[in-house]
Amino acid sequence: MHTLAKEKTTEHSRPKFMTEEEFLDFCDEDIKAEFVDGEVIVHSPSSSKHNRIAVFVTTLVQLYVDQKKLGTVWGENFQVRLRPGLRRVPDLIFVSRDNEVEITNTEIEGAPDLVMEIVSPDSVDRDWRDKFLEYEKVQIKEYWVVDPNNKRFEIYGLNDKGQYEAQVAEGGVVKSNVLSGFWLKKEWLWQDPLPNVVEIAKELNIKI
Repeated sequence: MHTLAKEKTTEHSRPKFMTEEEFLDFCDEDIKAEFVDGEVIVHSPSSSKHNRIAVFVTTLVQLYVDQKKLGTVWGENFQVRLRPGLRRVPDLIFVSRDNEVEITNTEIEGAPDLVMEIVSPDSVDRDWRDKFLEYEKVQIKEYWVVDPNNKRFEIYGLNDKGQYEAQVAEGGVVKSNVLSGFWLKKEWLWQDPLPNVVEIAKELNIKI
């Protein structure tokens, strides 16, 4: 485990390495950061496109989960401790009612049922490779990856071997197995402005 490295730069500098205990003291509700075996990854403010997509998808998922009484949904900036030394902050988290993970006011300890990441220019490798492997290893049942810059949206689900496979999209529609009956059209995510969430909720048979 690395020790805290103090940097002599600007007042906006952030320590790059610290212990997990130091990270917990450093990271508050105003700082969106992840922790990977001693390394601190502080996220830059997300783009307006990123935020709009996150709100759009999270709102639809929240409405659907509430209507079906499936479990609990969190938006971005809530930590998931996948194992000692590894803390991620997905853009969307779903934990089913039957999941026995430990949930506190600040974090989830263990594997949620579903997570979503929205790819930013500086997170391409992290979201498509690093987190893909991490989430697969801890057996998160479903991983959604939204890549606005390349207009790519994939839902990966665990197969019988415990490995991620992309769900086949039919007619541009991607369906979730974890949220049974929930689906999204890929084209919705690339529209500018995004579709009216109330109208889409009606199309998904969500009562508002």
